[in-house]
Amino acid sequence: MYAVIQTGGKQYRVEQGAVINVELLPGEKGDSVSIDQVLLVSDDKETKVGRPTVAGASVQLEILDQLKGPKVTIFKKIRRHGKQLKKGHRQQYTSVRVASINC
Repeated sequence: MYAVIQTGGKQYRVEQGAVINVELLPGEKGDSVSIDQVLLVSDDKETKVGRPTVAGASVQLEILDQLKGPKVTIFKKIRRHGKQLKKGHRQQYTSVRVASINC
């Protein structure tokens, strides 16, 4: 059985027991989070597609860790004006394990 969930403006295909990194979720290590934005649920027999979400479906996630992604450097330069801009960004992620898929 698998499901497609939406969190942080992105969609993820998840299966029970899978470990994925999603956009930052509130909570601490060991907390449980429920995601109600389930777009699709499928098992061996049937597939339920939501419009836009599947009614009554949810996915339980267990927070494993709060992580930071790799550093991205942004450098802009305007020629012949002596103007330079250097910035950096480091995206924050949450590592979660899919505990159960309820439909």
